[in-house]
Amino acid sequence: MEPPAPLTHRRVLKIALPIVLSNATVPILGAVDVGVVGQMGEAAPIGAVAMGAIILTTVFWIFGFLRMGTVSLVGQAAGAGDEAEVSAWLTRALMVAGAGGVALIALQGLIFWAAFQLSPASAEVESLARSYLAIRIWTAPAAISIYALTGWLVAMERTGAVFWIQLLMNGLNIALNFVFVLGFGWGVDGVAIATVIAELTGAALGLWFCRGAFQHVAWRDWPRIFERSKLVRMALLNTDILLRSAMLMIIFSSFVFIGARFGDVTLAANEVLIQFMYITAYAMDGFAFAAETLIARAYGRRDPASVRRSAVMTSMWGMVVCATTAFAFLLVGPWLIDVMAKDTAVQVEARAYLWWMVIAPLVGCAAWMLDGIFIGAGRGRDMRNMMALSFVIYWVAIFTLLPIMGNHGLWAALLVSFIARGVTLGARYPALERGAV
Repeated sequence: MEPPAPLTHRRVLKIALPIVLSNATVPILGAVDVGVVGQMGEAAPIGAVAMGAIILTTVFWIFGFLRMGTVSLVGQAAGAGDEAEVSAWLTRALMVAGAGGVALIALQGLIFWAAFQLSPASAEVESLARSYLAIRIWTAPAAISIYALTGWLVAMERTGAVFWIQLLMNGLNIALNFVFVLGFGWGVDGVAIATVIAELTGAALGLWFCRGAFQHVAWRDWPRIFERSKLVRMALLNTDILLRSAMLMIIFSSFVFIGARFGDVTLAANEVLIQFMYITAYAMDGFAFAAETLIARAYGRRDPASVRRSAVMTSMWGMVVCATTAFAFLLVGPWLIDVMAKDTAVQVEARAYLWWMVIAPLVGCAAWMLDGIFIGAGRGRDMRNMMALSFVIYWVAIFTLLPIMGNHGLWAALLVSFIARGVTLGARYPALERGAV
């Protein structure tokens, strides 16, 4: 292993900016998927693609812990100069991805049945969505493996490779959408086939970028790979991250479902405004990823001074991003609302709640950056426990504020959950630093 590079702002930006750029391609792909099937002139194909995509995105997301856990485990091994474990952790992560993907293929009938029970659709939409799902599910091992490959690359500070994977996948997907749907007339199946080819290509490119891991014999040293203590460590960390992420998803899902009680206009306004939060998240991801890998490497070196410096430097950039997005929403928020919603009633309603989106990046910054810091340190138990506490606080806020403030109370409760996560994780930060000694 090479000696650690100096911890500079240039290094932080080198890690962060490719992630920000790669995130920018994600909404473009979603828009093209909808736009291409929209050219068919029917509503059902649009609904089918949207429903099929959200079902598989949610199912695959269950394995999102692989990216975060892999960053921590590989980053700490790299920081400790343990080249063998850097390779071995990738093999372990890919084995989990492969097993998970095969399990999803085997259980696809049950998964799809449950999804349509929870979210029923018209017979035509469900039929088309099932066709879409039946094609895409076969790429499950490749799609999940991309989480593991991305985590390894981020841990090795090779986020430029992550950018190229994302760019190739989304660019190829978009091009094949036009060929298969508009050129060959394959409709919804064409969108699914395009995504399958793109995900397989992305996984192949990811493996090529990670080829350095396979140059060390440890990647296939099976007694090392199946070492019980390492597997237990991986399982505990990933389980804690999964539970934390599940509670976070419940918070955001409940926000949508509870907002529906206030009528279609308010529901639509909330959906428009939540896109502002996604914009902030896409921009913040790069610096949260930088925190993950830099903290992981400092932890691997048992260097608490570097842990603190990494946390401070990445958080400074995170605060700059949050302040910038808050100011941007204040200035151009009304214009963005008009772009995203053409209904006058929705525009008026969204403007009434826009100030919550100006506040959200400012109060959420600490939680988002501390997530990256705690992931890097592998402090999964702290993340799980503090998320559980914040989860309870969110529901207390919901039951307290909703009857008094209506939809404003719903937004307030969401922001209270951000503050709670920031405060509770912040309270655990001193223990995180001490753990690096």
